[in-house]
Amino acid sequence: MGRPRTVRTAANIQKVKQRHDRLRIFPCRKIARDSRISRRKKKTAKNSEAQKAERLKFANWIRTNFRKEDTLRFLFSDEKMFDIDGVHNSQNERIWAPSRADADVKGGIRLVQKFPKKVMVWLGACSKGVSPLVIFENGTVDHEQYIQEVLPVALKFGNDMFSDNWTFQQDG
Repeated sequence: MGRPRTVRTAANIQKVKQRHDRLRIFPCRKIARDSRISRRKKKTAKNSEAQKAERLKFANWIRTNFRKEDTLRFLFSDEKMFDIDGVHNSQNERIWAPSRADADVKGGIRLVQKFPKKVMVWLGACSKGVSPLVIFENGTVDHEQYIQEVLPVALKFGNDMFSDNWTFQQDG
């Protein structure tokens, strides 16, 4: 016989079927979370001992070299590449239908480009707010572009927020 079922019970199956009948888009994770039946494992970064030691060393350096008031005057920044098509995880959005044709009618086809256009976005953040976005439409940025387009935005934003006493922390 084995152990009794705890997740795939008749009651849970009925709940999911009723939800399916009401919704066009059927996000599995949301239903699992709402029904409290999810058993997914969490993913986390696997840091090596050397990486952990470096992070600890950096944290201790910050603690010994800066007062709390100083850390509130940091402008942190980073950039990120985005596809124009967006991110799509088919595991999160399923169409439940008896046939492929029915699934297509319910929105089961997602059109994507073979080589989607990419844009890079830069943003700065500090204790007082978030900087204006800098968007690089061609997708990549070299050091000249960074100096000409990003640094003036960072400098103006930092000076507006903190006058002339602040620290720019770029990308770690």
